[in-house]
Amino acid sequence: MAAEIVNPRSDSENRDASERDGGAAPLESFDPAFALHRGGKMAVQATVPVRDKDDLSLAYTPGVAKVCSAIAEQPELVHDYTWKSSVVAVVTDGTAVLGLGDIGPEASLPVMEGKAILFKQFGGVDAVPIALNCTDVDEIVETVVRLAPSFGGVNLEDISAPRCFEIERRLQERLDIPVFHDDQHGTAVVTLAALRNAARLSGRPLGELRAVISGAGAAGVAIAKMLVEAGIGDVAVADRKGVVSRDREDLTPIKAELASFTNKAGICGTLESALAGADVFIGVSGGTVSEPAVASMAEGAFVFAMANPNPEVHPEVAHKYAAVVATGRSDFPNQINNVLAFPGIFAGALQVRASRITEGMKLAAAEALAAVVGDDLAADYVIPSPFDERVAPAVTAAVAAAARAEGVARR
Repeated sequence: MAAEIVNPRSDSENRDASERDGGAAPLESFDPAFALHRGGKMAVQATVPVRDKDDLSLAYTPGVAKVCSAIAEQPELVHDYTWKSSVVAVVTDGTAVLGLGDIGPEASLPVMEGKAILFKQFGGVDAVPIALNCTDVDEIVETVVRLAPSFGGVNLEDISAPRCFEIERRLQERLDIPVFHDDQHGTAVVTLAALRNAARLSGRPLGELRAVISGAGAAGVAIAKMLVEAGIGDVAVADRKGVVSRDREDLTPIKAELASFTNKAGICGTLESALAGADVFIGVSGGTVSEPAVASMAEGAFVFAMANPNPEVHPEVAHKYAAVVATGRSDFPNQINNVLAFPGIFAGALQVRASRITEGMKLAAAEALAAVVGDDLAADYVIPSPFDERVAPAVTAAVAAAARAEGVARR
């Protein structure tokens, strides 16, 4: 399968569409986004020729029967004689799509197609969008398990918390292929990479930094876990009711677990009070942080305000007080963009037929991504561009090596 952008239709095709629609001007006449999306952004492309009856007899019957019989006798041959080991299912239920929220499976498809072409463009990995018309955890898990024989990996996308945690965990337990919730782990990998370089720029080790995360959803929880794994000095996470701490009685099971390994300082109260003296702010909530709270952070602080389209702290404000500023937007330096992580992570996992994606593989991805910056490190360059051609190969190689080291590689 080739993931490719479909060219907008010609003017004559637009006129034809207008006539079929009773004379109404097509949407793409007004907005180039609609023009680009007309007909979808992907297509299926054969990798072998079917030019004559001999080609047909090999690609389909009777030749295909030999391959089917061989796989039936030795199931592991499916990796060698089908596309399984080079294709990922991009699965969503449409409940947490970008900044749009619960818009349903059909409306999520343009995003899932976009994700698939990013897999292909940046990692050379084929991907298939699968939007499920169900939101029940059991139904999603059972559906993906039944689809799994066709795929080498599963990328969970835009599934709302806290269901996303249980869905990922249960699929990882039942499947022997990588299952990866990008909203969690992709964000965490890129955040850690940027933070490593920010710390290197300032001459401080991670172990001396105290971070505060705004948002205890999928991304916030995953970032906290990864920062702890990487050796952060301390990290506190805040939700709408304040800092997640052991003394709160309103915590969900996920947040209670979060409280068990974060906030060693025992901070209570609001997000903004927790920022006083903090070295790092990481925003994945979509809220707003006041300027006085940012000003109360430690000297030389880092502000990663990643909400889109409106960062929790506007870069102009953040730059008054912070040594390094990052956002989730492409129109400011230091964009924390998941596309820096997931194509290479899956490419590396598929390359060695990994049975799962481990914490070590994610940490290796973050280290490799940070290393791409190298000697060009600067306050406005702590993370490489998604269009840096060194990124995917570096992440792929690091993930593959980590999979072999951790014993989850099968070739």
